[in-house]
Amino acid sequence: MNVHNTNLERWQIDPTWTLFLDRDGVINRKIEGGYIASWEEFEYLPGVMQALVDLAPHFGYVIIVTNQQGIGKGLMTEEELTDIHDHMRADIITAGGRVDAVYHSPFLETDNHSWRKPGTGMAVQARRDFPSIDFKRSIMVGDSLTDVIFGQQLGMKTVLIGENSSTVEPGTRFSSLLEFARALPQLSEKR
Repeated sequence: MNVHNTNLERWQIDPTWTLFLDRDGVINRKIEGGYIASWEEFEYLPGVMQALVDLAPHFGYVIIVTNQQGIGKGLMTEEELTDIHDHMRADIITAGGRVDAVYHSPFLETDNHSWRKPGTGMAVQARRDFPSIDFKRSIMVGDSLTDVIFGQQLGMKTVLIGENSSTVEPGTRFSSLLEFARALPQLSEKR
């Protein structure tokens, strides 16, 4: 297992917890400097389907929160993004995993909108939609500094995926979502 942080905290995770996931760079390959504007451009990262299947029973909710400023830039429409997410969710369900909701921010970085991570608007809306969500019993998994800050502002545990350097230290780091899923039993172990 390629775990970057070997000093794993025991988080005592159980099915009352919520898993928040970023999309680009965690579930699918990110287009550096560009945007995925159609289903044909969407490419799952290796091991993601198995990870999502393995993670599902450990969490009460699995929720995707994703910045999609390509909409704000006019490079794709809300309908095109919905089509991508509908296909993605159908694939995940077919594989045996689940995604309970997908929230996206269409706003530009310069808009400074509360829904754009690191703003917390998407998580606040998720809690309105699923009132049993407790941010202190939630994990945010992302591949960027904004994902870590988003989770930390709400009191979530945070997981950084990939080799990104960050001035904000996440709770732990893994090379991929699959590596996180494989480590989850250790993170869930009771003290």
